[in-house]
Amino acid sequence: MKFKKIALIGLAAIFGAGALGWQSLDKETRGFLAAFPTNTDLLFWSTSQRDAAFRALDRLPFLAKHRVVPAGDTASALPPGAPLALPMDIDAYMQGQRSAALMVLHNGQVRLERYGLDFDSEGRWTSFSVAKSLTSTLVGMAVRDGHIKSMDDKVSDYIAEMKGSAYDDVSIRQLLTMTSGVAWNENYDDPKSDVAQFNNHKPKGGEDAVVSYLRKLPRAVPAGTRWLYSTGETNLVGVLVARATKKTLSDYLSEKIWRPVGMEQKATWMLSKTGQEISGCCLQAATRDFARFGQFILNGALINGQPTLPEGWLPEATTSRTGIGQPGRGYGYQWWTYDDGSFAARGIFGQGIFIDPARKLVIASNANWGNNATDPKATAAREAFYVAVQQAVDAEVAEAAAKRSQR
Repeated sequence: MKFKKIALIGLAAIFGAGALGWQSLDKETRGFLAAFPTNTDLLFWSTSQRDAAFRALDRLPFLAKHRVVPAGDTASALPPGAPLALPMDIDAYMQGQRSAALMVLHNGQVRLERYGLDFDSEGRWTSFSVAKSLTSTLVGMAVRDGHIKSMDDKVSDYIAEMKGSAYDDVSIRQLLTMTSGVAWNENYDDPKSDVAQFNNHKPKGGEDAVVSYLRKLPRAVPAGTRWLYSTGETNLVGVLVARATKKTLSDYLSEKIWRPVGMEQKATWMLSKTGQEISGCCLQAATRDFARFGQFILNGALINGQPTLPEGWLPEATTSRTGIGQPGRGYGYQWWTYDDGSFAARGIFGQGIFIDPARKLVIASNANWGNNATDPKATAAREAFYVAVQQAVDAEVAEAAAKRSQR
């Protein structure tokens, strides 16, 4: 994600903040201004700059505009449960993750809730690609609502500008599973990669920036024959949902999830330079609300006992539709899947929502990994934490069963 003229505007903002009263700004805004970056690309900011930015991207409109996702009047309960006994040092784990927030829900109860990096439950942290799983859920809701006729419809049926492009013959299902076969480079360490460049693309007047960039990409392999991770494609999904529903993604998310599920805080969604939500990224929300979204999915995406997704959607979305070259892992409809039935939303720098239906577990994480966007060591440690939580729950179940047998 790139921000133009960032240094000059940042200096102006700092001087402006002084004139208005530094102390009148919230702590997140003050922190970001104090560590203001001069590089235009977030992927290449320093750790301290990211620490300040990830909690404040929606506080400074000169970075990028956003839309508000309103919450309802009443938040759904997150009742406390007994502290979860884990055979590990949670403080050390969070320090290794550079964790801003960590929540574990079990049977809908809060078994663990901790914060770091001077972040707390009142703040909003950016999601990065965790947003992809929310976007795909909105696709399912648009199908149930009749805005999208079929998952096998072509992308160009809803985005006319894609006719004649490599996406002309790609289905919505293939777009959601990232099997379009279209060329894309998602290397976060390469400033010349597509993921680093496409947000800085300058479309012609009146064109959507995402559509303008993606329709020029060449086909690499036939559609449906290869999985390739592409944030650009999820951004295209967002354009498709907005076109189909004739609503902004923020309004549709508020209508279908944020209000009826009972989120406690508003969320915000960053916009592209042409005013479309960056649907593969950049939803800012409270960690407790990310956990509520996970619980909503765990509970079958029901509102007042009524389904919000087509019959069979969730089992398809959250189990492997395509291999990703890793044993025991796969990819569904913008969800990362595990062969044991668990699945996860994942974002760079340590954002995540892990859901284990068998154990009725939800784990929500926000962080700022210190090495790089996809730090292998931090990734492995997070996966090990998921396993440790699963084992702790299994141990509780076994202990309870043993006590019953002794009665």
